[in-house]
Amino acid sequence: MISPGGPVAPRSRKEKERNNRTLRMKFKDFICFKATIPVLKTADRDGAIGELISALVAAGKLTAAQAKEVTKAVIKRENEASTGMGKGVAVPHVKHAAAKQVIGAVGLSAEGIDFSALDEQPVYSVILLISPVDNPDKHLQAMENVFKHLQKERFRKFLRQCRTPEELEDLLNEADEKPSW
Repeated sequence: MISPGGPVAPRSRKEKERNNRTLRMKFKDFICFKATIPVLKTADRDGAIGELISALVAAGKLTAAQAKEVTKAVIKRENEASTGMGKGVAVPHVKHAAAKQVIGAVGLSAEGIDFSALDEQPVYSVILLISPVDNPDKHLQAMENVFKHLQKERFRKFLRQCRTPEELEDLLNEADEKPSW
């Protein structure tokens, strides 16, 4: 809570625990490790988005019908403003009724993908997020976690070097456990 005089300490232990939970969403809370793709087959933006959404279908996180709707929504959002943040990374994201909780997938490209990134460089790491329409706080918490880590050169370097789903999962779990690295 913020009062006119500055921050106010939580009043109860429950409130402190609730504040800590809302501040610390971890990759394991939203990334579907069964939907990670260490080697994307496609070389274009829309294809990469489609591959990641198909991986979420294969992992049981979306139905095929939902996948079509979500793909259209993510591409529409991407056409409005690129989510290529620069430094070889893109975070396509959308809020959609198909998502009952925040779900994410990670894909990597050795060749690079044109996401119309801010720095006009290819994207090698794609983190897709699909969030419920009715829970913007969870969407923001997931985005905060992703961007906090992607700002770190070391994390981006290790992410790009992953070659198996297990390596991706290990890296993201390590990032959860050691958020300062």
